[in-house]
Amino acid sequence: QVQLVESGGGLVQAGGSLRLSCAASGSIFSINAMNWYRQVPGKQRELVAAITRGGSTNYADSLKGRFTISRDNAKNTVYLQMNSLKPEDTAVYYCNADVRRRIATPYQNYWGQGTQVTVSS
Repeated sequence: QVQLVESGGGLVQAGGSLRLSCAASGSIFSINAMNWYRQVPGKQRELVAAITRGGSTNYADSLKGRFTISRDNAKNTVYLQMNSLKPEDTAVYYCNADVRRRIATPYQNYWGQGTQVTVSS
């Protein structure tokens, strides 16, 4: 099996920073895209940022300039550096990845359990 475990969430004041991490473990041959999503109660889960294995990145337009996604392929880990946080960034943040468990098999999509980020005003 494959597990994605997020860490780094918590409570921070507006204007502060947090760095989220997501480590993938288990039966892994390779990982393609790694992504961060977020969700607030009653709303749809939304894409925050995405990064390919080669390091190409994509961000939600509203977050460009404040959030930075990066990854360490050797550690099967993706990061999300969040700066200048606002109360509206409060959400559960989820890690997501396309994982190939064995050579010549299809990539499968996996989710982490989520980590709460709360930004106080």
